Amino acid sequence: MSAAAVAALALTLGGGHGLATARADAAAGPDWDRQAAARYLDQREVWWQTWDRAQKDHRTLCVSCHTQATYGLARPVLREALGEQSPTDSERVMLASIEKRVRNWGQMQPFYSDVLSGAGKEIESRDAESVLNAVILTSYDARERRLGDTARLAFDNAWALQSKTGPDAGSWVWQNFKYGPWESKESQYHWAALMAVTVAGAPDHYRDDPKIAASLAALTGYLGGHYEAQPLINQVAALWATAAYPSLLTDAQRARLIDTLGRLQHPDGGWSLTDLGPWARVDKTPLETRSDGYATGLIVLVLEKTAAVSRADTHVARGVAWLLANQDRTTGAWTAWSVNKNRDPKSDAGPFMTDAATGYAVLALEARR
Repeated sequence: MSAAAVAALALTLGGGHGLATARADAAAGPDWDRQAAARYLDQREVWWQTWDRAQKDHRTLCVSCHTQATYGLARPVLREALGEQSPTDSERVMLASIEKRVRNWGQMQPFYSDVLSGAGKEIESRDAESVLNAVILTSYDARERRLGDTARLAFDNAWALQSKTGPDAGSWVWQNFKYGPWESKESQYHWAALMAVTVAGAPDHYRDDPKIAASLAALTGYLGGHYEAQPLINQVAALWATAAYPSLLTDAQRARLIDTLGRLQHPDGGWSLTDLGPWARVDKTPLETRSDGYATGLIVLVLEKTAAVSRADTHVARGVAWLLANQDRTTGAWTAWSVNKNRDPKSDAGPFMTDAATGYAVLALEARR
């Protein structure tokens, strides 16, 4: 985008473009501010689209796990709740970039090159992008109750890159810059689980398409076979997938995880990402142990979707109460902190975990509707 277009887009979003004000005011409700959350997510997406490091070939944008993927999951859900009639300009820009890359897949360069970023980074970034494209496009098509041709093509691109042999057959090689939880060794399983969730939620009975049967079986086989070796953050993602694939985990595995999550819930009702993975900050600073919006939003969302857990469950109710009490009403966001280093919240990477936290908090709260 040109500088003028960027400025116009930012101005438009700042003016609340796309918000159906009458219905949105009613939808905001007394418990949390949907409009503020939407503004935060839109403004962060505008920033991402203007960031120099997000710019890729053919005038397209990098698809980030933390900012764009969670935006693509949460923003269409918010639009429905707010009564908006169409996507915002920031959503359109994101979708146009993804659709362009999907339709011209063979011509697009990977987001990272082996020469500049290290051996294997081309395959890692290509595989990861293929999954994220399918996840985001399907999230939008699910609101329309129809799986579009571009989303189907995104799935085709991803299935073609799925590992066919070896110990990780059924998954995708994932981008690994040692940045947990998004770009690290544990990310491979996490996003395989979210891909399974995406397939299950795709419109037009996509999961029943005979053409993907073998690929889907390989994916669920990978998830079930590798579950026990995963950190808790990934086991939570697997629990999410069991809503559609109940046999993925045994009753004992499911019960053990739910019990563990209950014991890890903080007295204030939230959860901390620090408790869910093998994290260690590279700058040797101590990990943040307070409850955060990312861990709490994700766990509440998953528990809400788990057949073995009632929405009236005490742990769910306390988690929801934490989310309602901890939205920053000024920014609209829920805060989370990096597990990689003590980041300045005003730096470029500083808000990334808060971006993801806000997306999952929105999904968790909207799941109650």
